[in-house]
Amino acid sequence: MNLKWQELSIILSVFLLLTACTGGAQTASTGKDRKENGADTIHIGYQKFGTLNILKAENTLEGALEAIGVNVEWTEFPAGPQLLEAVNGGSIDFGHTGEAPPIFSQAAGAPIVYVGNGPPRPKSEAIVVQENSPIEHVHELKGKKVVLNRGSNVHYLLVKALEEAGLSINEDIETIYLPPAEARTAFERGDVDAWVIWDPFLQAAEDDIGARIIRDAEGLAANREFLLADRAFAEENPEIIDIVLEELEKVEQNIKTNIEETAQFLSPQVGIDEETLKKVLTRYEFGMDPIDEEVLEAQQSIANTFYNLGLIPEEVLIKEATLEEGE
Repeated sequence: MNLKWQELSIILSVFLLLTACTGGAQTASTGKDRKENGADTIHIGYQKFGTLNILKAENTLEGALEAIGVNVEWTEFPAGPQLLEAVNGGSIDFGHTGEAPPIFSQAAGAPIVYVGNGPPRPKSEAIVVQENSPIEHVHELKGKKVVLNRGSNVHYLLVKALEEAGLSINEDIETIYLPPAEARTAFERGDVDAWVIWDPFLQAAEDDIGARIIRDAEGLAANREFLLADRAFAEENPEIIDIVLEELEKVEQNIKTNIEETAQFLSPQVGIDEETLKKVLTRYEFGMDPIDEEVLEAQQSIANTFYNLGLIPEEVLIKEATLEEGE
């Protein structure tokens, strides 16, 4: 049975409160308590939609890891920044985010490493306005309120879209930072003028309330999905990481050839109707690759942009967040 957006907002708010209250206890019971010769459990963070979400729903990773005596524990997060905060806190070993969260996380000193990435998906994130809004172009956002999830992939999209339009995120708009469910509520109420958001929330907003795209990421941002891990966990458990990546690649290839079946399967898992999910998957680019120099350079460019705008407190070197750099 699909969740209504208001219900989802309440659930996510309660979840975040519980996370804040129990984070210390989770940290104390994980991390250093693992076996000295390798972990017996991998703690995976996932978001409402993504390859990891689908892998969890299909329940195939558990069988693959059971063969080497490893269990899987899953925790859902509303967005990438919250997920990486959990990695930094020691309660999560592995997870997925967009381009920006790892940069903010690395700038905060989190012990993360990049272990894989998906292809560019620029059509899967966008700046939207209400259907009857007079705003047609990004330059018309000057002086307006724009809501987004701070530190998410869409943060970079907004920076670049404003730059393209001759505006500055620091000077020309009022940014309001909320997680997706709360942002949608604010958007629907008319408390903000625009919302910067990603799929499946983007497609759901188009279908449910007629949200209108004024700029997607095409030509501005790659919008890659990144797979990240706690450095110590990745260094100590390469076999586990390899198995997770292998199972993710299988899921990617299966979705690519079975979009309708995947949408039907996922609908009750994520609380979004099948037709919306089919649209999301149709514009989704599939694949899973190891991190290469080109991708690292693109991430470095984003990091430099954030630093120059004062969005992160210090410069970061993306290569320091790779396994090769740590060895």
